[in-house]
Amino acid sequence: MKTYMAKPAQVERKWYVVDATGVPLGRLASKVAAILRGKNKPTFTPNVDTGDFVIVVNTDKVALTGKKLDDKYYRYHTGYIGGLKEVSYKKMIAEKSDVAVYEAVRGMLPKNSLGRDMIKKLKVFKGAKHNHEAQQPVELKLF
Repeated sequence: MKTYMAKPAQVERKWYVVDATGVPLGRLASKVAAILRGKNKPTFTPNVDTGDFVIVVNTDKVALTGKKLDDKYYRYHTGYIGGLKEVSYKKMIAEKSDVAVYEAVRGMLPKNSLGRDMIKKLKVFKGAKHNHEAQQPVELKLF
């Protein structure tokens, strides 16, 4: 019995559309990260990007459970001394919900060159429209 190891040239990629309406942010991000990584395929290989493309729509309707909307903050550093910035998720979801979903998924991918290649396959849109109809994406029900 031999172990199958995928090669980058042999990977077949599909396109999926995920609707984020009413789905908790963390659950959405973990499922999308698994698809981007290729863990939903039997040909998953840890050192090869075997994942598919994912289009996330309606990110402005994503849910946060409990009091996270008020208590949770998105933190980043500008690189200057004392440059730690905080933005509450209430403001983040209202103004930049696509960035909130993007960063949640990015945090669940590997922190190396493979993860940087995987995140390029994620396309995030605030509304229901997207510009990838030519790829004929399949709608994916996560929940």
